[in-house]
Amino acid sequence: MSSTPATTHTAPTSVHTATATPRQVPALWLALLAAPVAAGANSAVLILPDMAGSLGVRTADATWLVTVFAWAMAVGTPLMAGLLRRRGLGAALGLSAALIVAGTAVLAAAPWLPLAMAARAAQAAGGAGLVTAAMSLAGSVRRMGVITAGFGTVGAVGPLLGSTVADAASWRVALSAGAVALLALPAVMRRADLSAPSRSAPFDGRGAVLLVLTVTSLVLVPRHPLPAVAAALVSAALLALHVRARPTGFVPAALLRSRVFVLSAALACTLATSYFALLFTVPQLLRDRTDWSSSTIGTYQLVALLVGSALSMALAAAAARMTRPRVLAILLAFGAAAPLTAVFTPWAPLLLLVATLAVFTTSAGQATLAVYATAATPAAQRPTAIGLFSLCYQLGGAFGPAVAAAVALS
Repeated sequence: MSSTPATTHTAPTSVHTATATPRQVPALWLALLAAPVAAGANSAVLILPDMAGSLGVRTADATWLVTVFAWAMAVGTPLMAGLLRRRGLGAALGLSAALIVAGTAVLAAAPWLPLAMAARAAQAAGGAGLVTAAMSLAGSVRRMGVITAGFGTVGAVGPLLGSTVADAASWRVALSAGAVALLALPAVMRRADLSAPSRSAPFDGRGAVLLVLTVTSLVLVPRHPLPAVAAALVSAALLALHVRARPTGFVPAALLRSRVFVLSAALACTLATSYFALLFTVPQLLRDRTDWSSSTIGTYQLVALLVGSALSMALAAAAARMTRPRVLAILLAFGAAAPLTAVFTPWAPLLLLVATLAVFTTSAGQATLAVYATAATPAAQRPTAIGLFSLCYQLGGAFGPAVAAAVALS
């Protein structure tokens, strides 16, 4: 998956949240807390036929295990951010760990696709909480860059790791890679402030439900366009009316009025959609255009994705010394080059460059755009801003595999 961290580009603006830390959690622990979720999401890339055969469904139907993971990451991120804001980091981490453990246990024995989907949803919701917590504790573009680069690197390893683990054990073990993140919990909980805020506004349940309905409808658009678009328009209209009536509720009106936040979130969603679509499409295109084995494709793609992840961390580190227009120009140029190269290249191995460009732009975009999106947000609302920004990124994780399924897997 995958799925996941988001950052913005801007000067070294701190992204402190309502969750203050008595001492800073080392960035590597934060990366370990967030990154395994990406492996759990992306490990399905090369083993969809194995998953389908085991569950007795078509390969295209097995992609629901990917889509539902992305959906649960998308809706789980703002919900977990709301829990963090109201109940503190301890409650968010505790619930996240419980969901990951429960989902992994159910997935280990699920004989049917619907039950396996429910287990994947639990894993993803728990992963969303861990990613949100890590981002809330980041505090700077550079530290956010470590998290997103780790996310991208582990996501890059995910496809080959999933294939290797599936061959050695089973696809069920491969899809449980996100549980490795639990190893970081003791170190994070020792250093972070786990207490709940002294005050919290009443929970906006209606706003949360309307947001979940809107996101669910959007996730289903690639698979069921007409009814999903209709449902999305209705739920979005109701949500807009609700935000107008309760401007400080679950979806703060101030964020929607912020041009920087909206544009940053929209660009993150676009880059993520392109990346996740290409992540699933490129291996299929290489199978069709070359005589490479699955292991060879996985190895080459791994190298390409690792190079892109390293470059993304370099850009995140340099972003503080660059102007915002220059960073955005880099993201837009390379973000457009990836899908265009995939469509028009006559030389199959050049598709590996597509993978490099895709992971570079989405990881660097996360690491810079999230900071832009949250920099001007009041401290009390920053967990919410991070949650809604990450939701937009995770929507790309839901759209991308569905687009890939429509283009290459069906």
